Amino acid sequence: MTDELKKQFTLRITEANSTEMVVILYDMLLEYVSEGTDACKSSDAAGLRVANRKSRGCINELMNSLDISIDIAVNLKKIYFFFIRELAMSEVDLDERHLDNVSRITIKLRDAYKMVASVNTQKSVFNNSQSVVAGLTYGRDSLNESYVDGNSNRGMLV
Repeated sequence: MTDELKKQFTLRITEANSTEMVVILYDMLLEYVSEGTDACKSSDAAGLRVANRKSRGCINELMNSLDISIDIAVNLKKIYFFFIRELAMSEVDLDERHLDNVSRITIKLRDAYKMVASVNTQKSVFNNSQSVVAGLTYGRDSLNESYVDGNSNRGMLV
């Protein structure tokens, strides 16, 4: 994942509510699966292991956020276990078809959560994060990114 993409994800996370956080995790998972696919295409087993480890991190976070008392959460957990098996099989076979299965299903789940996120009116998970405003200042040859800091205490308030 590029540094620019990491910055974009970080900004999205600071502004996201709980449903949007799931969408972000799916987007991150898709990015890591894409990196794994590229590694498979170039027969880079080490790169595939790294990408799959990061993908499993996203999947584990998604599984840990499930409320198992809800029926659909049990089904989602089964899907996430399927993802983990497919990641493992991609490493055994060095075959991108397993990663395509993960990607295809993740896109459908992400799109469904995007629809839910569009009607979720909850506030951001982070109540006390910096606000980033781009485009307010211009340098001689560049656009400068500034932040507005209401106070110096950043992060979650406990």
